[in-house]
Amino acid sequence: MSYALVTGASKGIGKAIAEELARRGFDILLVARSGDLLEANAGEIRMKFKVRCNCLVADLADSNCVQVIIDWCSENNYPVSVLVNNAGFGISGPFENGRWQDQQDMIRVNMLSPVLLCKAFIPLLRQQEKAYILNVGSTTAYHAVPLMSLYAASKVFMLRFSRGLHEELRKTSISVTCVCPGTTDTDFPYRAQVNAKAIATGKNFSMTPHAVARVAVRGMLRHKKELVPGWINKLTVFLVWLLPFNLSERTALRIYS
Repeated sequence: MSYALVTGASKGIGKAIAEELARRGFDILLVARSGDLLEANAGEIRMKFKVRCNCLVADLADSNCVQVIIDWCSENNYPVSVLVNNAGFGISGPFENGRWQDQQDMIRVNMLSPVLLCKAFIPLLRQQEKAYILNVGSTTAYHAVPLMSLYAASKVFMLRFSRGLHEELRKTSISVTCVCPGTTDTDFPYRAQVNAKAIATGKNFSMTPHAVARVAVRGMLRHKKELVPGWINKLTVFLVWLLPFNLSERTALRIYS
């Protein structure tokens, strides 16, 4: 079996997607910043699913990270047929008050590195009989989010990039999917330093990482262009489309203030 490479695979949705792919028989390549967690995950995947699983400690905020990943796959002759761009993080608070280095890192992790990985891996994926790119977006891709303006914009970018790339590659062996989960039981809101009110609101509609992963992988293998897991999230996206943008944006502002 060929390999599935998953970024941000130390925990949360990335870990769950790696496990779901392993359950379906793919060998797994894990990439994330947390070496101890990666090693533990790799051992667990090998034992539970009886597939090969290797890991690379790398930070997608580093400018040379993509080349490190490509070199690692090349040097070890890993035939990759699935690329999962899951790594990402958010920053909350007024844009003007944010630390520029943190904002630059988020731009690189959420947008630039996934694009560079797609650019580098597409020629390799073309060598496979069937190949897939799965980009992890967010329901924030469907509306602006005041006080998380840059994060939401990064997810708009990934959704539009993924949809365009899906059409460009439609007649090739490569299928491109973007999954846009809503609130999920991960540490995302804590790293983003989202306020307690927003965290409490999100918990009322939260999905587990494994539930998101099942929808994402199934949809990817069915060549879906775009996925929104969970009926609550589907309803939210529909209402955002139906109602005036000002209403959704001001509602988001009240939640995140």
